[in-house]
Amino acid sequence: MSSSSAPPATPITRSGIPLKPAYGPEDVPAGHRAVMGTLPGQAPFHRGCFPQGYRTKPWRIFQLSGFGKPEDENERIKFLLKHGETGFLMEHDRNTADHLYNVDHAEVEARREDVGLTGAVMQSVRDTAICLDGIPIETTYGHAGGAVVQHGPFALAAYWTVAKRRGIDLAQLGGTGQSDFFLTYLGCVTKQQIPTRAGLRLNADIIEFCGRHLPKWVPVSIAGYNGGDSGLNAWQELGAVMANAIEYLDEVKRRGNLDLTAAAYRVGGVNFRTTMEIFEDAAKLRAARKMWHHLLTTRYGITDERALRMRIHIVTAGSMMTYQQPFNNIVRGTLMALSAVLGGTQSLGVSGYDEAISIPSEHAHQMSVRIQQILQHECNLQNVADPLGGSYYVEAMTAELERRGWEFAAEIAAEGGFLAALDSGWLHAKARDNQVADMQSEEDGHRLVVGVNEFRDDATPYVVDGFPGVNDAYEVARARLEAVKRERHEQGALHALKDLERACRGSDNVMPAMMAALDAEVTLGEIGDVYRSVFGDWRTPEVVGT
Repeated sequence: MSSSSAPPATPITRSGIPLKPAYGPEDVPAGHRAVMGTLPGQAPFHRGCFPQGYRTKPWRIFQLSGFGKPEDENERIKFLLKHGETGFLMEHDRNTADHLYNVDHAEVEARREDVGLTGAVMQSVRDTAICLDGIPIETTYGHAGGAVVQHGPFALAAYWTVAKRRGIDLAQLGGTGQSDFFLTYLGCVTKQQIPTRAGLRLNADIIEFCGRHLPKWVPVSIAGYNGGDSGLNAWQELGAVMANAIEYLDEVKRRGNLDLTAAAYRVGGVNFRTTMEIFEDAAKLRAARKMWHHLLTTRYGITDERALRMRIHIVTAGSMMTYQQPFNNIVRGTLMALSAVLGGTQSLGVSGYDEAISIPSEHAHQMSVRIQQILQHECNLQNVADPLGGSYYVEAMTAELERRGWEFAAEIAAEGGFLAALDSGWLHAKARDNQVADMQSEEDGHRLVVGVNEFRDDATPYVVDGFPGVNDAYEVARARLEAVKRERHEQGALHALKDLERACRGSDNVMPAMMAALDAEVTLGEIGDVYRSVFGDWRTPEVVGT
């Protein structure tokens, strides 16, 4: 183990917060002490949204799943539901979805062996229908996919069109969308995507459309997880999430088409990540709810408690999973899940133990479900709300994360706001600096990772099942694309595309035209061509050190 530089004189959390040997009442700031006496279910909700916590409603087991063909994803979703998952989260192939390319696009053809590795290939409503075949979406909470901003309208419209064709009343349909800025504008920057302002317009359209037609649907989900796994630390993740929410709510307020309280409720379904910092991350969720309450009441004058209760989904950090000694990741997933539960999450997905090696295998996915079931049924975790409440350490950490989170949000505001901080590369530089520091800490041996830079010798054969691969995903997708274009009503599809382009060029909400386009079997790549023609491409920033 290298010792090229000295470790910090004072122990710190992963996000750089110094740790004392012990904590007492004097470590909790006066402002936070003033709310420590509140109970779970009482404002400002740092102790949880509901008085009895998980006694009345356990957290939803909600695993990300999907690869290969729509049939493959359908089979995996059914497998997870059979084994105890209580909601499902669709994953679209990122080679096609992130860029809005069909599989016959030259960029996709050049990487045909990768198609389907990161999700199922879905180029039309036919593919979405195959993926959802036999799944009771009218009674099962679903996430439609559409992780990136420009893909969100397509993924949602496809899911909702399938529901309408089944005769399901959209007003009764529960579920969530994503349309996240953090993933492809910060973490995994795509080769081609629309500018951030155009993305904000599309997401505001989705929020308003759901406000009119899908009252039980969460239209967008701010993915603090993707910011965190891209390098933002705990308090930066908090500040960036609030800054993103401000962009949405300010835009809805500017438009004046939707009641702001209703919009705040819809935007208040957020996801964060948990890492191996158990207490810091549990405190982060407590701080997030308190910050959300403060933001809505002070900036927007919102008083409705339903809107003031932030709803949190957690994904355990995939970046914490190691390819060395991969079964150790079962322990890591369990501890990160425990942190989420102690922090009061409403739903949870545990990263597969083989995630650093491949798409999670059936066994890895089953273990992720079993981890949550053990926590729900064997640990007596559900019977006391906010079990960490009153701990001097946790309360002091909650207050410190809130303070630093607001400072970071103020820094983003000084850069011109969340979108401007993405456009300039400022946010990328912050994330990159943290990544470099983390790697250096691991290389120097100051941060020990079992099986990676310490305790590396082990006689146990660490063999994982692996997932079955995608083999014919490209060929099947290519054949289905050709069949759609050959069999659809071509004039109807062309008319729907023109209507969509007209909506994008104007100021009308794009979602009615998007719904009509999916119903007319317009394809993903054709919608991408409209976007590229109307909105142009985002200019990827040059990132420099901070």
